[in-house]
Amino acid sequence: MDRAGAPRYPPPVISSTTPADVAAVADHYDDLDPFYREVWGEHVHHGLWLDGRETPEIAVRRLIARVAERAGIRAGTRVCDVGCGYGATARLLAREIGADVVGVTVSPVQSAVAASAAGPDDRVRIVLGDWLRNDLPAGAFDAAVAIESTEHMEDKAGCFAEIRRVLRREGRLVVCAWLAAERPRPSHARALLEPICREARLPAMGSESDYRELLAGARLTVDSFEDLTTRVARTWTICIRRAARRVLVDPVARRYVLGRRGRNRAFARTLIRIRIAYAVGAMRYGLFAATAR
Repeated sequence: MDRAGAPRYPPPVISSTTPADVAAVADHYDDLDPFYREVWGEHVHHGLWLDGRETPEIAVRRLIARVAERAGIRAGTRVCDVGCGYGATARLLAREIGADVVGVTVSPVQSAVAASAAGPDDRVRIVLGDWLRNDLPAGAFDAAVAIESTEHMEDKAGCFAEIRRVLRREGRLVVCAWLAAERPRPSHARALLEPICREARLPAMGSESDYRELLAGARLTVDSFEDLTTRVARTWTICIRRAARRVLVDPVARRYVLGRRGRNRAFARTLIRIRIAYAVGAMRYGLFAATAR
């Protein structure tokens, strides 16, 4: 049992064949920081294409707008951003909507960048640390968002239990997650999903039903679920193109990716694997909206 009393569950449908603890996740993001900022920009998450004509920057903002709307975020809402990355979403929610946001990341590099970018804005606070061992007070937030961060949690039941603990009763949660198919083909699991978990430092990748069970176990009632796979998949085409351009023009990046010393260089292959996994139905991208009970 954890602090919120939620039961532990068996691992989700796909698990990494190598350890992916908090230190490994932090090292992944710290080591790949220049690469991430070149390929992803300040928002390290998917974009949402609604009419297909959006620029990548507009698509990213549209995903955040969808998250904010589903979470009921407005001026004065106290928000916890679980896995805040470089803090770009936290800053947008604070400066454009007027929310008060606490962002949590395990990456020292991301934390430093996020804190510097937030500057003296007292509506944004960045916390460096392990979400599973956070010191945030119980019931302190009206809403929580986790945009592509729960995949990195070793203990997903504990992750959601902690989210429920820091939310007030009737508080809102929105989770955007990389999801495995419910019953992936063995070949897809072997060639796509398991390598993605290993290379991207994901302890496990759950399915939609896994997440529903985990949320229910943490007393978070799912109000809606959206499969946004076809609306976000273009993200990976763009990332592959940007990464290829970086490797072609930057000898440092080329040596990192093609050499043997880059300890996280295998992630370059994951860009392609994920795009294929979306195309063949091995992976999905889901948005869960839930309420704390």
